[in-house]
Amino acid sequence: MLTDKSVRDLLAAFASSDPTPGGGSASAIASAIGASLLVMVSGLPKTRGGSDEDRAALAAAAPALTGVQQQLTEAVDLDTTAYDRVVAAYKMPKATLSEQDARKAAIQHALRGATDVPLGVMRLSSLALEQARTVAAHGHRAAASDVGVAVALLGAGLRGARLNVEINLGSLTDTAYADAARVEVAHLSERAALAIDAAEALLRG
Repeated sequence: MLTDKSVRDLLAAFASSDPTPGGGSASAIASAIGASLLVMVSGLPKTRGGSDEDRAALAAAAPALTGVQQQLTEAVDLDTTAYDRVVAAYKMPKATLSEQDARKAAIQHALRGATDVPLGVMRLSSLALEQARTVAAHGHRAAASDVGVAVALLGAGLRGARLNVEINLGSLTDTAYADAARVEVAHLSERAALAIDAAEALLRG
């Protein structure tokens, strides 16, 4: 499990010539760290203005962010597993027509799984960015840089996941699924951009 490795071993795994872990897992890690930073800031004893409103808002954001962080952590290994299945499907025998048909079906099934995982990372990153606005508005001012880093990491994770979704969609034959995924990708990207702008504006304020 990637998530059980030390940071040093994890970086070595990304640097290796093996196809996994790759950009999908890296995107999930980026967003998971971003969500973790937001959890940290939401739990600090000091808030932006020291008001009951600040504390209530942060207390409401914390459990949502914790849930997102946990799911993003799981996605790190899920993405690697999904792509390993794609690689395995492409290695299936194709000497006969029946083998070719079985291989094509397996490839499509594996590609669908390898698309679902980063699409989930996009959804989770977008949810965390929505909460980032709350943390930016009510979190302790001294932790503004932490919130800013969190927003940057979540934005990077979402964009990285989008790249993985889009490259897989080009190989899928299920056009209905692919079209729906493209619509959702555009929607999530738009929501994320608005959340990032709002959070950054609050941090500057």
